[in-house]
Order: sequence, then C-alpha cells, then structure tokens
Amino acid sequence: MRVLALDYGAKTVGVAVTDALGLTAQPVETIRRSRENVLRKTYNRIGELILEKGAELIVVGLPLNMDETEGERAALARRFGEAVSKRSGIPVVFFDERLTSVEAEEILRANGVKTKDRGAVIDQVAACLILRGYLETKEKNGKTDI
Repeated sequence: MRVLALDYGAKTVGVAVTDALGLTAQPVETIRRSRENVLRKTYNRIGELILEKGAELIVVGLPLNMDETEGERAALARRFGEAVSKRSGIPVVFFDERLTSVEAEEILRANGVKTKDRGAVIDQVAACLILRGYLETKEKNGKTDI
C-alpha cells in the first residue's frame, strides 16, 4: 500500500511517499502558498498527488509540544488533515513530528547542502522523516495501522 506523508506548515506542505511496497520513504515536492489560510490550490495539488502516486493512506505530521500536549499548531494540522481526508476520501492518520525539522536541517547540513538551498527541500525531508517514523512504528508494533 502506498502512503503519502504531509508536513503541514504555515506556508508550505512537504510531501513524501512510500515505494509501491510501502517500505521506504521518498521526497516528492514542497507545495507553497502565499498565506497560511489560503489552501484551495494546496488541497487540489494533494488530490493530484494522491491520484498520481496511488496513495491509499495519508500520514499528517502532528507537531506536539515537548510535553506531548497539543497546541495551536497541532490543532491546525488536525484541521488540515481532516479536510484532506474529507476532500479526498482517503483515510488520514496523525503521527508525532516533534523535532523532524531540526533533524531534517541536520541531515541537509551533514550532506553539504548549502544554507541558501535548504529551504527548497527541508519540508520534503521532514515529510520523509514523518513517513519513516510512521513506517518504523507500524512495523515495530506489527500493526497494519496505528
């Protein structure tokens, strides 16, 4: 089963997808918008990607606070994920994304990506990390869904 991961941000959505077997995560693209609450084109592009990639499940990163509580950003991510599911008819699960942006930054720095070039791909890398974490947790728990 193909799974699409979304790293929802104020003006970007990083996108990653699994391979056909659902084992690995690959970056797809970063969807950009001019304002946070202008989402029509973002939803449309996600719908196109669902069809192009044959996704059957969507994982949306949930930015929990360090004490595991949900703040304003988590509430926005939940509303976004619910809207994606409603529009696409594809089930959405949420996965803790704490520190994925920090880890993505470290990965890019370690691989020699220049600071000025990181913005173009950091959200995609974060989406890959969310997807990888989801897949690892699913495998560890021996579940088909978490």
